[in-house]
Amino acid sequence: MVPSISPLPAVSGAAALTGSSAAASTQANAGDFGTALTRGIDALQQLQAHADDLATQAATGSLADITSYMIASNEAAIATELTTAVRDKAIAAFTSIMNMQM
Repeated sequence: MVPSISPLPAVSGAAALTGSSAAASTQANAGDFGTALTRGIDALQQLQAHADDLATQAATGSLADITSYMIASNEAAIATELTTAVRDKAIAAFTSIMNMQM
């Protein structure tokens, strides 16, 4: 005999999003997106600054372990590529929305 699967509980608060509460929720989500975007850019800058510091240490001969520079450099490069890809997708989405017929 197959065991029965219990139903999922209802999503609380989803039905209450009407009128001004929906607008407030949208504004809160927009703020969350902006905050997340700012944190992501800050993290990218920190990765690049760390890689730059290690590159300076490697050039002056004060870096004992060159692999730490290589790892930091690759992390910064990958983060930059990811940021560029996200930016390109966001621009493509914006362009697509702006080209929609009303």
